[in-house]
Amino acid sequence: MIDVVLLALALSMDAFAVSIGLGAKNKASPVVLGLKAALYFGVFQALMPLIGYLGGKGMLGWLASFAPWVAAGLLALIAAKMIYESFAEGIEEDISQLTHRVLLLLAIATSIDALAAGFALTVLPVAPLVSCALIGVITAIFSFAGVFIGKRAGTWLESKAELAGGLVLLLIALKIIAVAV
Repeated sequence: MIDVVLLALALSMDAFAVSIGLGAKNKASPVVLGLKAALYFGVFQALMPLIGYLGGKGMLGWLASFAPWVAAGLLALIAAKMIYESFAEGIEEDISQLTHRVLLLLAIATSIDALAAGFALTVLPVAPLVSCALIGVITAIFSFAGVFIGKRAGTWLESKAELAGGLVLLLIALKIIAVAV
């Protein structure tokens, strides 16, 4: 179960970083904005790994002997992307008009990684529904908190959250490989 908690923490870092940016750059009430971010990001972060898990389960018969390597590879790619993005220049956007459409697009964009990471759930000894729910709840908590942190600290924490998430995913990928060997 510790693997799922670490996976949830790592996957929530994208949404956390975006929530920090939302809090820093948006003038809306932090409570309302935090609740919206928690709802959108939490729901999508819970659904996407479930979709990835179901897709991975369907392919598991074909990939049974390679499943740990594929899962580790996907997590390593996601980790590399997150680490790279932590050093890349962010896109400064005007988000003063934060509509439901914008939140929906942000939720989808931040949860694509969770879709791929859902495949890793097929090789971890965990209950997928509980795991996905935990990922969603942890993401919701981090998203809510991120808005408040952004209001107070500005955007300097965004890249650090991405880096931390990437490093944790990389460690999980290495653990999967170590167990497979």
